[in-house]
Amino acid sequence: MLKGPFLDRNWMAQNPDYNSSDIVMLGLPFDGTVSYRSGSRFAPEQIRLASWGLEEYSPVFDKELADVNFHDAGDLEFPLGNTYKTLEQIRENVEDIYKDGKRVFGIGGEHLVTLPEIEAVSKYVDNLAIVHFDAHTDLREEYLGEEMSHSAVIRHCSKIVGAENIKQIGIRSGMKEEWEFMKKYNTLCHKFFDIDCFKDKNIFVTVDLDCLDTSIMPGTGTPEAGGMTFKELNEWFYYLRDFNIVGADVVELAPDYDASGASTAVATKVIRELLMAM
Repeated sequence: MLKGPFLDRNWMAQNPDYNSSDIVMLGLPFDGTVSYRSGSRFAPEQIRLASWGLEEYSPVFDKELADVNFHDAGDLEFPLGNTYKTLEQIRENVEDIYKDGKRVFGIGGEHLVTLPEIEAVSKYVDNLAIVHFDAHTDLREEYLGEEMSHSAVIRHCSKIVGAENIKQIGIRSGMKEEWEFMKKYNTLCHKFFDIDCFKDKNIFVTVDLDCLDTSIMPGTGTPEAGGMTFKELNEWFYYLRDFNIVGADVVELAPDYDASGASTAVATKVIRELLMAM
């Protein structure tokens, strides 16, 4: 009999027992509607491997990953080329997580995967609000005639939670109509206190990694210059630690566009720190 030990492809410091965990990490390797550079479907697997290069301890949060009590369920397997079936599959699995009294942490994949997560969470959580980190508004009604697009994900989510229950951070690109939508509903945030109105809400945090500057995160599908630093993003996470975060995801790493592996390493640390905030 083989004696091993064998390499583990799950996240380091995860709780191997689903039933006793509080948070379920779910890989969502889908990039069927990307509007520029595809490849984010390869992110969840690469992020898992890169996680072993991190320390388990966060000096910012003074916590160990083991304190988070999360279970890595692995990647869902999607039917290639079928967007609607994929979204249904995500929704059903996230519903199961909340039926079991747990919270989801999704790893994309493109940003459209957030929509079925929100659909599922909203069935089990009242008073839901979304804190959205991104370079792009994602507030289109459709993109090139297609309603189900990562360019429209936050607009679709607003129909579920209400536009007044969305705050957006890091936005620097979008159509004029999308900027007008943000002004109408006052979704764009610049200071920490801009999200204080969500102190009594249940928060879903969604992070598109292109909110970070291209000098830090070149490995993404739609890079946009002028973004925040990792330190700035983590300061937002630290502020959110006092909010009731009921779910989260990190999306849009396209690892093959950064051969150095640095973007994957950054994405992995973003995930570790956001887990600490939960």
